[in-house]
Amino acid sequence: MTKRRRPNGRARPIRTKRDYESASAVAKQLSVRSDRDSAAELRLQSLLQELDQFDDSQEDADSNAAGDEDYMGPHRRWSDDTSDD
Repeated sequence: MTKRRRPNGRARPIRTKRDYESASAVAKQLSVRSDRDSAAELRLQSLLQELDQFDDSQEDADSNAAGDEDYMGPHRRWSDDTSDD
């Protein structure tokens, strides 16, 4: 059986929507606790920072994808080319 490591006040990077939802739930739990120590406070600050970074990256991805949605024509692949030489 492996030992559980003590939290060091750092949050791991948030890469997926599932990570985001879990991190926001933990941040909510930490923010409600009144008896948190300095490590919990560092973890909360780190989680909030990672949540902000994930939000910013999602907004960037949404703005990049919005440019592709302007074109309403058919989406073709290079293999759809029917010209035979």
